[in-house]
Amino acid sequence: MRTEPTWRIPVGILGLIFGLLVYGAVIARYAPGIIGSWPVWAQTVVYVVLGVIWLLPLKRFLIWMDTGRTSPPDRNDQN
Repeated sequence: MRTEPTWRIPVGILGLIFGLLVYGAVIARYAPGIIGSWPVWAQTVVYVVLGVIWLLPLKRFLIWMDTGRTSPPDRNDQN
């Protein structure tokens, strides 16, 4: 278990904020032009998927911020 803060935590938080801002800007810029003429229900589905899809890499990113590796630690690993 980590007892002291590491540089990865503030860098990771800043990277996460920056990445979400860029992702949101790209979606806001290009999605309306592509799906703007679709039915409202289809647009809703696309925006819900785009709003959730950024969560997929988040687990590994948070593991990296905490441990320095991208895979979860072994359950037997007590360090």
